[in-house]
Formats: sequence, structure tokens, C-alpha cells
Amino acid sequence: MTFEVALREVGLHYQGADQPLFENINLTLPAGSWSCLLGRSGCGKTSLLRMLAGLIEPEHRCQGEMVDGNGQPVMGRVAYMAQQDLLFPWLSVLDNVCLKARVNGGRVSPQERRKASELLDQLGIGHCAKQRPEQLSGGMRQRVALARTLMQDTPLVLMDEPFSALDAVTRHRLQALAVDALAGRTVLLITHDPQEALRLGDQVWLFENRRLIPVETPSSPIPRPVDSTLGDYQQQLLDAMQQADLHPHPGSEPSDGGDYARV
Repeated sequence: MTFEVALREVGLHYQGADQPLFENINLTLPAGSWSCLLGRSGCGKTSLLRMLAGLIEPEHRCQGEMVDGNGQPVMGRVAYMAQQDLLFPWLSVLDNVCLKARVNGGRVSPQERRKASELLDQLGIGHCAKQRPEQLSGGMRQRVALARTLMQDTPLVLMDEPFSALDAVTRHRLQALAVDALAGRTVLLITHDPQEALRLGDQVWLFENRRLIPVETPSSPIPRPVDSTLGDYQQQLLDAMQQADLHPHPGSEPSDGGDYARV
């Protein structure tokens, strides 16, 4: 089920905008690994994820290819986990996890309910299956959202800052749970947080001035411990982000050239 994903000369021009939000983006997401995209608000991170998920409205102009290792489009084989948990308050936890089955067929089979229960157990919230979202903490609600994402059983998982609203301890716990639960999937995570990117990314890219800059990462496996080594990398990445702000790029460039952001 795992596959490599390639973005080739990808661009997006919103209707009515003077220039493209981004263009000439070339990026490879290695099979079964975590790739993290880091950048400021408004740089195009979420729009790129929405393109991969097939969520851009047709009036806007999308360019390029998004394909697997065999050259086949990835659309339809993608799960999307947003910053908000987007749980339906009138459904139980279990029914929220089974939402795709409910939407597609209206009824959830015993096999699907059993799989959903197993996922909730795996994430440590099996005892909450009959509860409503309002009865859960923020961290527990995000675990439900993660279980719903896993329930879709797709090889590519897109994550749009799903941990950003959580406190630090809960965020670190859920990061580790996600790495374990998504083992073998190809994951693209976008974030504003340099520590999160360095802790979770097998590869990290800095999205600045409509181009992607590859970032050197620690060699230890993910999730990486938050220690002095990671702190050094984080500070150097922050410095690179500040330099990008001080020296804006006048136009678009292909994304695969240039030097690494030295972290």
C-alpha cells in the first residue's frame, strides 16, 4: 500500500490574483516516511496540501502533476487531517470514526465497527467509544480525528497542523502516537513550529518566497527526543527562517535547486 509521491512542476494561481501563489514546485515524498513543510502563514502550505487532496475549487488554475512512483495520480488515495478535529457533535466517538462508511453507504458494518474500536484502543481511548465529542478533552478529540484518518486506510496522509492547538505535553504524546499509528504510510505534515518539524520529519522543507528550501535534520529516528541537540537544530532553523524574511525572493524559482538551510 505504501508508495512514493512526486510533485512535478506544481503551481497554483487563484482566480483574480495578480500572480501565482506558487509555481514550479518539485518535491518527492519518500514511501513510508514523514515529510514536513514549514513556513509562515500565507506562504501556500495549506493550499499545496489541498491540491494534493483534490480540494481546490475548479475556478482556480492548478498546474503540474501529483503522482505515485508508477506515474498514477494520487487523488482518491489520500486522507486529510486538519488542525480542527471536525467531529460531528451529534455522533458518538465510534460513529465519528466510522464517518466515511456512514457517508458512503449510510450503514456501518460490524466489521467496520470492530476495526474502529481497535483503532480507538490502539490510541488509548477505547473507553470513550460511546461518548460524544463535547465530553472529551482537546487531546482526546484529536485522537478521535487521528482514528478517523486511519479508518480511511489510505497510503498517503496529509496533516495540516493537527497538534498546534494542544498543550506541549499532550502535543508530544500525540506526535509519538501518530508516528506509531501511521507506520508504513507516506505522511506530509505542515506546521509553523520548527521543533515539531525537526522532531517528526525524515525530511523537512522550508517554504519561503514561493520556493522550497531543503533543511538538514538530525540523523536519529523519529519522533526525535527534545534535547539539547534538537534545540541547536531548532535555533539554526529559526535563524534560516529569519534570513528568508530579511531577503525576500523577487520571483518564483524551481524548488529542487539551491543550498540546504544549514541546521
